[in-house]
Amino acid sequence: MRSLSAGQIILLVVLGSVLILTGVWGVSVWSASSGVEMGKHGWIALGLGTFFSLLIGCGLMALMFFSSRSGHDDVADPFRQRERRDR
Repeated sequence: MRSLSAGQIILLVVLGSVLILTGVWGVSVWSASSGVEMGKHGWIALGLGTFFSLLIGCGLMALMFFSSRSGHDDVADPFRQRERRDR
């Protein structure tokens, strides 16, 4: 295994600190809003947002899968070795 360069170490430290700060912020927001009740419109918005996010995510994954299987991505990737098929 090769050693990490100075730039990679700095990048890991910055990303780790962003992760820790995001976690601390998330816990503080969660605990600050513990006494707030959500109405029925909030629950409907949460449910619809979750449903449509999953729908869009699954649709994009399906498009990526079918695009990969049909060979349309082979033209756009100059680094991929093309297999020559003699017919």
